[in-house]
Amino acid sequence: MNDRIRVREVRLVDPNGGQVGIKSIEEARWLADQLGLDLVEVAPDARPPVVRMMDYGKFKYEQSVRARESRKKQTKTVIKEVQLRPKIGTADFEVKRRRAEKFLRHGDKVKVTMRFRGREVTHPELGMDLLQQMSREVDPWGAVEQAPRLDGRQMTMVLAPTRYALDHDDDAVPSEEESAAPSDGNVSDDGPAAVETPSDDSEE
Repeated sequence: MNDRIRVREVRLVDPNGGQVGIKSIEEARWLADQLGLDLVEVAPDARPPVVRMMDYGKFKYEQSVRARESRKKQTKTVIKEVQLRPKIGTADFEVKRRRAEKFLRHGDKVKVTMRFRGREVTHPELGMDLLQQMSREVDPWGAVEQAPRLDGRQMTMVLAPTRYALDHDDDAVPSEEESAAPSDGNVSDDGPAAVETPSDDSEE
C-alpha cells in the first residue's frame, strides 16, 4: 500500500477489476495478504482513493512486454538502394533482384538506381526496360511507388513493400550463393540510402 494514503477508508477493487466496496485500510491490506497479492493505489485523487489487489511484479512484467510489442509495431520508413547498370549480366541482375526482394520482405522501401556511363545515357530505354523487369520480378513483394525517371546520368525507381510482404515478414539472411555471386562493383546495396543519392563520378 502506498504510504501516501493517509485516509481511513479506500475503495477496493479485486484482481479481476470487480468492485469489492469501501473498506478500511487495514481490512483491504488483510484481504490482499490473504490472497498473496499486493495492494496498489490506482486512483489516489479519488475520494476515497481507489486501490486494487494485484500481483505487482507480474503487472510490471506484462507492462514491459506490451511496451516492447508496441515498439515492434511502430513503422520506420527505411529506404535501401540497389544499383544497376545498363549492361548488367543475368547473374548480377539476379543478385540485385534477390537483395531488393529481401529488403521488401523486411518492410523496407527500395530505391532502384540505374547508372549510366559515357554514351550509355543516350539509350535510356535500356535502363527503363531493366527497371520495369525488376518491378515485375519482385512481385508480389513490392509495387512501384515512384515510376522510373531520368535525372542526369541516373534513372531511379522506388519500390514499396506490398501488404503481402508486410504480412509475410521473412528475416532470412542472404544465401551463400547470393553472397558469393559476382557483383557489378556497386557496394551501397547493404545499407540505408538517402532519397536522393549523389552520383559517384569515380566510376566514370
